[in-house]
Parts: sequence; structure tokens; C-alpha cells
Amino acid sequence: MICSLCPHRCQAERNDREGFGRCRMPSLPRIARAALHHGEEPCISGTNGSGTVFFSGCSLSCVFCQNAPISHEDFGRTVSVAHLADCFRRLEAEGAHNINLVNPTHYAHSIRQALECYRPSIPIVYNSSGYERVETVRSLDGLIDVYLPDYKYADNALATALSGIENYRETALEAIAEMLRQTGPITLQNGLAVGGTMVRHLVLPGHTCNSLQALNDLHERFGSTLWVSLLFQYTPMRPHPDKALNRTLTPRECRKVFDHLCALEFENGYAQELSSATAQLIPSFDLTGV
Repeated sequence: MICSLCPHRCQAERNDREGFGRCRMPSLPRIARAALHHGEEPCISGTNGSGTVFFSGCSLSCVFCQNAPISHEDFGRTVSVAHLADCFRRLEAEGAHNINLVNPTHYAHSIRQALECYRPSIPIVYNSSGYERVETVRSLDGLIDVYLPDYKYADNALATALSGIENYRETALEAIAEMLRQTGPITLQNGLAVGGTMVRHLVLPGHTCNSLQALNDLHERFGSTLWVSLLFQYTPMRPHPDKALNRTLTPRECRKVFDHLCALEFENGYAQELSSATAQLIPSFDLTGV
């Protein structure tokens, strides 16, 4: 394939075993873990866990990535589309509340094919960085039940410095708008998300101004009915030139952003405890379930 799935639109060749685009991935899906996961929002994890499939590679280059072994170092196993569909079937049989596709952007084509092979009776969750082409998101209309995008940056200069991209803000906002057009806000059944879009924002140490503006952007564009999940889980995994990223958030930083979230009066959503900032919440990427 000649790929233009993500906003980079590399037009790079991707064959069954290797790829030459920004994501570095082959056209067949490469996955690092497919297992029940309890580390998501309560309406996603529930009691049984979310049937989470972690895809390898990434269209971003975040210096603070919490999943670097798979996103930066490309660890994982390349599988067939039929095998990916079998992972969905097995996770459903294990009692997963949903199929949670983590970092799926560069495999939108394979996901569509896998869902044509086997469509689970549980919701499909598209869990992404928010850096998406509207056309790619639109191609998934009717296949995805719950969109779980990040909105990382209101500051494009910060996006360039920390993730190596120049147009994150406008690109992510347009993609989120398309997700909301398809699904509307989150809808629950028995406390579990069965449809809708919820936007995550990870607060970074030393960059609370970006977080305040990110919340402003979301409120101004989508209003108070948008579900927002505020994440305080940042954990430094390696030394950074940006010294603030070598520590976790302070209580003062958390309170500052949380108070702003409350002042904007979003009607629904979540805010993590500061105690979530631990490497213990990061799953083992060891080909479990692959």
C-alpha cells in the first residue's frame, strides 16, 4: 500500500512485513499485547476489564511516551487480519466489556478489515492520540462505537518540541469534531460506555498553561456536554532535556488544572488522582494474547 492514513500523508510504501513511513509499520497489523486491562476510565474498564489491543509504531514522536517499547522501538508481532479478528473474538469470550484499540491510527485499514471478518457484540473503542485525518476517521463511521482521543496540545510550538508535529491543535480539533458527529457524547448502560466520544488530556509537569488552554479549546469548540478525562498519571521514563519532564506533577499543578476544569463546568468526565503517577499502571508489553 502507498499510505496516507495519518495527517503526515507520507505516501510511503508499506508491505506485509515492513514500512517506510513515519510510523515505520508494515501494512499488516503489528501488536504487542491483547489482554484484559483495568487501567482505563471506570466506564471503559468496568469490573471485567477492557479488551485492549496495543498496536506497535506511532505517527507521533513524543519524548515523554509512556509506551516507548512499542511506540518508539517498534516491539510487537506482525499478524494477519484474520488473527487480529480472532483476538477480538477471544477477548469478547473472556468477558471484556469492549474491544479497546490503542494507537490504531496507522492500522485503520486493517481494523476495518478485521471488523468485517468478525464484529463483536461488545462496543469497539478507538483509543488514539487525536492526531487523525478527518477522512480516515470518516471511513470508520458505523464501525466505531466509542472514540477515546487525546487532546494533547493547545500550543503547536509545544507539540513540535515534544512530539515532532507542527499542526496538532487544528488537526486534532477537526478530528474530534468528526468523532462527535458520528457518535455524540458518551452514553452509558449499567455504568459502561456503549457509545460516544470522550476526550483525554494528559497534564505535563511544567506545562500547565498548555493544559488550561487545551480545556478552553475543548469548551469553546464543543461545549459543556463534552466528556473530558483529565489525566495526572505522567511518569518520567527516561531523562529529558526539558527538565520539568524528569519529575511527576506537583499537587499545586494538579489543583490548578482541576480547578480550571471545574470552573468550565463540563457536565461529565473524570479526573485522576495524583497517586496514578506510577509505572505500575503501565502494562507489560510481552506479547500476551498475541
